[in-house]
Amino acid sequence: MLKVLSQRGFPIERVIALASERSKGINVAYNGSRLAVQTLREDSFKGIDIALFAASSDIALMFAPIAVEAGAIVIDNSSAWRMKENVPLVVPEVNRDDIASNEGIIANPNCCTIPLTVVLNPLHKKVGVERVVVSTYQAASGAGKALVDELDEQTRAIAAGTKPQTAVYPHQLAYNVVPGGWRPEAEGYNEEEVKIVNETRKIMHLPELRIVATCVRVPVPVGHGESVFIETFDPISADEARTLLGSAPGVIVEDDPHAKLYPTPHNVAGKDEVYVGRIRRDPSTARGLALWIVSDNVRKGAALNAVQIAEQAMEMGVLAKT
Repeated sequence: MLKVLSQRGFPIERVIALASERSKGINVAYNGSRLAVQTLREDSFKGIDIALFAASSDIALMFAPIAVEAGAIVIDNSSAWRMKENVPLVVPEVNRDDIASNEGIIANPNCCTIPLTVVLNPLHKKVGVERVVVSTYQAASGAGKALVDELDEQTRAIAAGTKPQTAVYPHQLAYNVVPGGWRPEAEGYNEEEVKIVNETRKIMHLPELRIVATCVRVPVPVGHGESVFIETFDPISADEARTLLGSAPGVIVEDDPHAKLYPTPHNVAGKDEVYVGRIRRDPSTARGLALWIVSDNVRKGAALNAVQIAEQAMEMGVLAKT
């Protein structure tokens, strides 16, 4: 978030880095200099206009109301507030106007929901979206730095001919894909799959949208992929969808399989846009499309989207300009 704020030239008079007591005194990079991390306390938000939360749900539930009471607008990256009725859940390319209805807290969606809705929204506006089936290919960084490090260590161990150690994730991730690792939910689904379903419906204002998700962790450091099958109310050809998505905000179409042109996590890492390829007609249904999405889960899937919400809030007058 600090890196994205600096890169986008967000107008800032003062930046404070807050964390738990155990991080006190650590320096973090910001805009060519270093910030000393301060301990998060109840009085930490005095004089703060905007608070970007990137902590656990417990911390968000405890401290977000305190920050709001002190006069800040909170943009929270955890899942704590996403499904609260009075909290907007925002992807700026999709439901920017929802920012205005905030009561001090704005939620940042799940790292797979964000790119999915960025792609679904222009299709829904044009032909209506009736049903969505999505399978995710989620990078190790979605589970945190510890899993990225473990993936690297496992890969090195396998290359060296030694047994890889598994501690962070329930299964070895290197040379493997894992259809789990999230908290189990009802009827065999997991927490991540339920988030994608519920959050997509809320963001797009489609409470009855027929949508199902299967989430899988893959041995990739950064960049979530999503295989998406869409049934629309009105027919749309693959070429029409390609043209429509090519002009959609925040979307880049890379789609020429004959030239081996399609999005991959390796090429998308570090990019801000949502990349789409493999757009084709789904012949198993009368009005179906199949496509492939890739985005940087750390940037657009988290930090960038949060900063974009802050930018939009400022532009709308919700957040005062400094």
